[in-house]
Amino acid sequence: MPDALPIQPRTFEPAAPPRHDWTRDEVAALMALPFPELMFRAQSVHRQHFDPAEIQIATLLSIKTGGCPEDCGYCSQSTSHESGLKASKLMDVDAVLAEARAARDAGATRFCMGAAWRAPKDRDIDAVCAMVEGVKALGLESCVTLGMLTENQAGRLAASGLDYYNHNLDTSPEHYAQVITTRTYQDRLDTLAHVRDAGIHVCCGGILGLDESTEDRASLIATLASLPRHPESVPVNMLVRVRGTRLDHAAPVDPIDFVRTIAAARITMPRSTVRLAAGREHMTDEAQTLCFLAGASSIFYGEKLLTTPNPEASRDRQLLTRLGMHTAVA
Repeated sequence: MPDALPIQPRTFEPAAPPRHDWTRDEVAALMALPFPELMFRAQSVHRQHFDPAEIQIATLLSIKTGGCPEDCGYCSQSTSHESGLKASKLMDVDAVLAEARAARDAGATRFCMGAAWRAPKDRDIDAVCAMVEGVKALGLESCVTLGMLTENQAGRLAASGLDYYNHNLDTSPEHYAQVITTRTYQDRLDTLAHVRDAGIHVCCGGILGLDESTEDRASLIATLASLPRHPESVPVNMLVRVRGTRLDHAAPVDPIDFVRTIAAARITMPRSTVRLAAGREHMTDEAQTLCFLAGASSIFYGEKLLTTPNPEASRDRQLLTRLGMHTAVA
C-alpha cells in the first residue's frame, strides 16, 4: 500500500478575526444549512486553526463524588435525586496523582478533576492546588471543575499553575430554569469572569438532550460565542440519562442534530478546542466520525466520565486507526 499523502491543514481562505456578537438567529440559520454546506464551512474553519487528523486525549476523574446540594435535573450526584449513588469524601492527593500517572501512560495529555460541590470551601482549595501541582509535574495539562468560585479561590488555583477551569453553562439562558433552580445563569457567568480575571483558561460548554429546543441549542452556542473572550475549551456533551434523575426520560438527541451543534460551535468559536465529551458510549463510530469532521478535536479516554460510562480505550484507538487519525503529543 503506498504511503499516504501528507495532510495540508491550512488550504482554505485566511482566517478572519473571531466575532463576539453572534445572535441566536444567526446561529440557528447556520445550524439549518444543508448538511454538506454546514460541514464544509465547519471543516474549512477547523483547518485554519487545527490539524484535522489530530485528536487530543483527555481523562476525567471524579475526585469527590456525590452529595451535591444543587438540583441539576440531569445529575446523578445531586442530593435531590434517588440515583443510588453513594457520596464519597475528597480523594487523597497521592491517589489522584496515581490516576493521573496511569492516564498519562495510556496516552492522555490532559487530566481533568471534578468534585461534586456547589462551591468549594477554602480548605478544599489547598488539597486541589496540591493535585494540580502534581498533575503539572507529570507533564499533563490540568483542568478542574469544582462548582462556583470566589475571586480569591480562582487566584489561588491560578497560583498553583492550573491551566483550565471547567464551568459549563449547560443550556440556553431561556431554558436554564427548567433544568436548574439552585443557582442562576448569572452565577455561572460570574464564576467564568473570576476564572478569566485570574488568568486561567476557560473550559465552558453545555449538554444536549435536556428537553431543550433547537432554538435553545442555538442560543447556548450564541451565548458562548458572544463572551468577551471565547472559551479556549468548549465541551459538548450528550445527556447520559440516569435512572432516578429528573431528566431520566428526556427525549434522545438525533445524532445529525448533535453534529450540527458541534459544527456551529466550531464556526462561531474558530480558535477554541471543541471537545466531544459525555455520551460517546451511546454514539456509533459513524456519528463520532461526523463530529470530528464538524470540528471536534478532543475526546475523553477512560471507563467513565465522573459517574457515567465511557467507551473503552481500545474502541477509541481502533476508531482513530480506522480513520487514519492520530493523538496529540504532550
